[in-house]
Amino acid sequence: GGGGRPLCPPGALLGMAAVVVAAGWVRAELKGEQSIDLIGKNEVYGDTRHEVNVYVKVFTNSPLLVCMDLALSQERIIDPNYLWIGPDGKDLKGQRYVNLTETGKLMLMGFRESMSGAYTCTLSHKVIETTTQEETEAVEAYKFMVYAYREPDHAYQVSVRFSTMRCKLKINGLFFKKLIKILNSTISHLTCHITESSYKCHSIRIPKNGLQHELFVNFQVNPFPTGWEEICHKVPYDCEDVTNRKVRQAAERIGRFFHQLRHILKYEFHAVPTIHYVDKSFSMTPIDSCRPGFGKNHHTHQNCASCCVVCGPGTFSPNNEVTCQTCARAQARMYGAKSC
Repeated sequence: GGGGRPLCPPGALLGMAAVVVAAGWVRAELKGEQSIDLIGKNEVYGDTRHEVNVYVKVFTNSPLLVCMDLALSQERIIDPNYLWIGPDGKDLKGQRYVNLTETGKLMLMGFRESMSGAYTCTLSHKVIETTTQEETEAVEAYKFMVYAYREPDHAYQVSVRFSTMRCKLKINGLFFKKLIKILNSTISHLTCHITESSYKCHSIRIPKNGLQHELFVNFQVNPFPTGWEEICHKVPYDCEDVTNRKVRQAAERIGRFFHQLRHILKYEFHAVPTIHYVDKSFSMTPIDSCRPGFGKNHHTHQNCASCCVVCGPGTFSPNNEVTCQTCARAQARMYGAKSC
């Protein structure tokens, strides 16, 4: 999108709620009608009636924040003057991390969590009465709440079952260790590994089939073993996209492994082995985590509910959980706090 005639009248976009920016693309969340034209131009218009939320992925540039609403942008503006103020209350003109155009558009370069906060713009311009040519000064104020966000770090929880002759057999533990070793070697080329692996043996009474013994195996598929920081330093951007892609590939590879294992045990073994895969017992569940200083909040950030959004002032996140905690006493005044 972005080119050609607007797909809806200017007034239809005044209900904009939030804009999410990722890797140079803008995804606008709008209340009411939507416009692909807004997205293609990489611009976000202000609204005098309410603040506009903008979510910018770390290390990327923000969209152009326009110091006027969409309806006003369709009109002739006489002697416009723009004043942009950052979260620290200082004039943004001349700051090295901003790109300010002569038409009042602001782009924030290489966005980091510390740059989050309120960006306000005051537009002053002249209004000339047609018949008397009398000049008056008009002033509009616009507020943008800009938040840094990251994609969640993905891992996968896997559970699978195997039947065995009895629970108290030494071969059960040997089988489990061998299984984890094989799985690790299967995904090692993707710099992923198996963590939190465990198994338990349970005796199960099955109607009309008597007693059956099963091994309940659980483990996680995680990206990057020890030394992953060094891998990340080799790329000139935040490596979460790389880690998420690799762990997704690892999870798919493990899924194929168990699919093939079922086929081998079912069709290629003439005698049923001591331990064998329980058909259709394989399950995989994605698990999200956020980097320290980031968390998820479905209520505060409804339009970026799946994002790990920077923790706001008064909150912090010291670990890889998905929730920003509230400071008990000392208030964290900055965005992205990892402690109070």
